[in-house]
Amino acid sequence: MSLPHAILTALLEKPSSGLELTRRFDKSIGFFWSATHQQIYRELGKLEQAGWVRSEPEPGSRGQRKEYAVLPQGRAELSRWVGAAQDPKPLRDATILRLRAAAVVGTDGLAGELARHLALHERQLAEYQRIERRDFPPERTDEIARLQHVVLRAGIELESFWTRWLTDALAALGEPAPESAPQPAPEAGVRRAGAPEAAVSDTAAPEAGAPEAEAPERA
Repeated sequence: MSLPHAILTALLEKPSSGLELTRRFDKSIGFFWSATHQQIYRELGKLEQAGWVRSEPEPGSRGQRKEYAVLPQGRAELSRWVGAAQDPKPLRDATILRLRAAAVVGTDGLAGELARHLALHERQLAEYQRIERRDFPPERTDEIARLQHVVLRAGIELESFWTRWLTDALAALGEPAPESAPQPAPEAGVRRAGAPEAAVSDTAAPEAGAPEAEAPERA
């Protein structure tokens, strides 16, 4: 996935100002495809120059804020990208590599770091489960909800894997896993540890950099 296609997806779900778009990213797509606010504003400029989105003054803003919407060329590009062939990316994770390294140099300090990662993944799992309860009640059966729920389930399954694996890793080190404690929800805009590369619905979420000349990247 690439940032231009993430932005096109978000704007097709709901035309937005740059500010609203960055807030929606923090609460939905940003869980699995993170981007800074500056990157989002810069990409909006590229998309507009490429003719994939258009901007108009937002009603009631006296021309000071622009609202972005996807043009037919942008929708066509997103449709092309959705069906394009793309191989899975190989797993690269420093935590797994560190455990392999510990087998030859010793495990000093590793247990505490694994316990910290476990707490972060438990916190993220709890946040995904909270979103699932809020946004996907059993009565939501439309296609959009089904697909968004499948994406969210990917995040839940990934975080569940990490919590199980880290618990096993601590046991292999002879360390009991720390008791889970209730964690506050992650703050908007804060990068989530171990967030999957999976969508979270933003339907229940409330809601500048100068653009560059080149066209958006194609994935």
